[in-house]
Amino acid sequence: MKILIIDGQGGGIGKQLVSAIHKSCPKVVITVVGTNSVATSAMLKAGADNAATGENAVLVGCRHADVIMGPIGIVIADAMFGEITPSMALAVGQSKAVRVLIPVKHCDNIIAGVSDQAMSKIIENAVMQIKAL
Repeated sequence: MKILIIDGQGGGIGKQLVSAIHKSCPKVVITVVGTNSVATSAMLKAGADNAATGENAVLVGCRHADVIMGPIGIVIADAMFGEITPSMALAVGQSKAVRVLIPVKHCDNIIAGVSDQAMSKIIENAVMQIKAL
């Protein structure tokens, strides 16, 4: 299984996803794409198999992934303080990959029905979803 993790800003959510997935599903191939070099570096240090940075890397990665993971903002144009371009959001949304999105209430996006949980619990649940696939 090929997993694409997309994250921006400091890459903290992506870093946690990479680490947790490698522990629970060591045979999957994890490719990470940061919207900036800081995010990419953080995810790469966490143990990603492949890494790239920027809009075109998101577009290409979405075409090859079986699963796409990241904060919910990766499907919202101009989210993450503008780091997600309309083309990136479209590529994620139109991909044939399964999307496992992390509910994050930032950048003026409110997710109704989602309770406040520790990020560690949300990551744990996301990894369970991957294992189920």
